[in-house]
Amino acid sequence: MSSPVVFIDGDQGTTGLQIHERLRNRTDIRLFTLAAAERKDSRRRAEAINACDIAILCLPDAAAREAVGAIVNPAVRVIDASSAHRTQPDWTYGFPEMTPRQAEQIANACRVTNPGCYPTGAVGLLRPLVQAGLIPGNYPISIHAVSGYSGRGRAGVEEHEGPGAANAPSYQVYGLELAHKHTPEIQQHARLAQRPIFVPAYGAFRQGIVLTVPLALRLLAPGVDGATLHACLARHYAEVTHVRVLPLHESRALKHLDPQVLNGTNDMHLSVFHDVEHGHVLLSAVFDNLGKGASGAAVQNLNLMLTRQ
Repeated sequence: MSSPVVFIDGDQGTTGLQIHERLRNRTDIRLFTLAAAERKDSRRRAEAINACDIAILCLPDAAAREAVGAIVNPAVRVIDASSAHRTQPDWTYGFPEMTPRQAEQIANACRVTNPGCYPTGAVGLLRPLVQAGLIPGNYPISIHAVSGYSGRGRAGVEEHEGPGAANAPSYQVYGLELAHKHTPEIQQHARLAQRPIFVPAYGAFRQGIVLTVPLALRLLAPGVDGATLHACLARHYAEVTHVRVLPLHESRALKHLDPQVLNGTNDMHLSVFHDVEHGHVLLSAVFDNLGKGASGAAVQNLNLMLTRQ
């Protein structure tokens, strides 16, 4: 039997380039991309996507919808790295560690939507705690996250690495309209009854994310404290490879969170910090926005889907 054909549509962006780099030396697949002259040819793109076994879409949302709409071959399976389908009920959410059966569902799926980078951290922290009843679904959740500038795509890389890099901002908070496109995805997959407040930012480093969620224990169920929340997360991720919940003693020893510490990996570290005296807890997630937050997650999902190819 010949190796499955994997077509990357949009391999020139930050996510697509890293996916290509992670896959280009694999011998268990036949990797296919379009020549530069063919990338904007809708007929050629439609031919390519219908001739592959698994397509990985690294495209803007509208182009991703167009690519999916061009599929007439029922055997073609898709991993969409855009945000076009992340809240669609007929697409499988590609966060393998989210639930005990999520990896199996991804392996068997025809349509998989890669999580957004910020939602990977937010859902990773909140979904187990909400599902266990430790955080009420109607809790007024607020989320703050700082990403490397590659999270802006090629525009961010050009601003910080191009001719005008000396004038690039060192830090910028954005999404001030409080309507970031990742917010509905976080609400849906974290099982929140109310829309969370999400405030993102970019720093002057290429890649990596620190995401934090503060909690007031007085708004949680009686008896729930930092140790309870930590124990729930530790149980949920005890058997998985790419998500590690730091033991409480390791978290207590930390003086800062470095967004770049897991760059180049597909790993994510979760921590629970708590102030017993004042009843405050801080949940945190650290991971690579181009690893577990994008390209690494796509390759992880591809590997799961290949087990059923």
